[in-house]
Amino acid sequence: MSVDGRTQRPSLSPIRRPSRLTISVAGFALAAAAVAASIVVFWPASATPRLAASAATAPNPPMAVATVQQIARLRAARDYLTDQHQVGLGMTVSATVVQAAKPKPVPAAPAPAPAPQQPVAAAAPPVPSGSAQQIAIAMLASYGWSSSQFSCLDPLWQRESGWSVYAANPDGAYGIPQALPGSKMASAGADWQSSAATQIRWGLSYIQATYGSPCAAWAHEEATGWY
Repeated sequence: MSVDGRTQRPSLSPIRRPSRLTISVAGFALAAAAVAASIVVFWPASATPRLAASAATAPNPPMAVATVQQIARLRAARDYLTDQHQVGLGMTVSATVVQAAKPKPVPAAPAPAPAPQQPVAAAAPPVPSGSAQQIAIAMLASYGWSSSQFSCLDPLWQRESGWSVYAANPDGAYGIPQALPGSKMASAGADWQSSAATQIRWGLSYIQATYGSPCAAWAHEEATGWY
């Protein structure tokens, strides 16, 4: 309280602002630190021993030697990290190169497709030559008959056509076996109208399918007058 009864406020001391000298010193310190960091990064390793030797002979050797030792430790740490990075990079590159250089297996060539088999045509049975009777005797064995069956076949076709290739009947029967109609013999060959072998082949097939043998056909001929 003041004498006149008013409250006396405490006086506040004014805030002191840093002087220009203090700002300059702080800026210089920051610049010096940046220069020191640049020296540590870009300082060649070969210069560290020379700097240590110079620091030993300086007027104030303890501080100079400590600074050189710090620089040397920082340099060693940087070199170690650099070497580890290069080693790791080299291992990665080497693994990539080995993987790339590994030869890929060559797929085996597909086996050539087998050549299509050409159907082999069945050999046509030899055509007997000679007279119609000789041709008939030669064909008997191919139907499973013995030559004794000719003794029944000969009178059978002698009565029907006289063994004539061109024998024709008014009812349409034609040839040695008197096929009715004669065009049936086209199943044995296109030359059925003039070939004794074709007509005999058809006639023997007909006898085999209908009677079983020439002698059975002759027996039917004798009994009925036709076969």
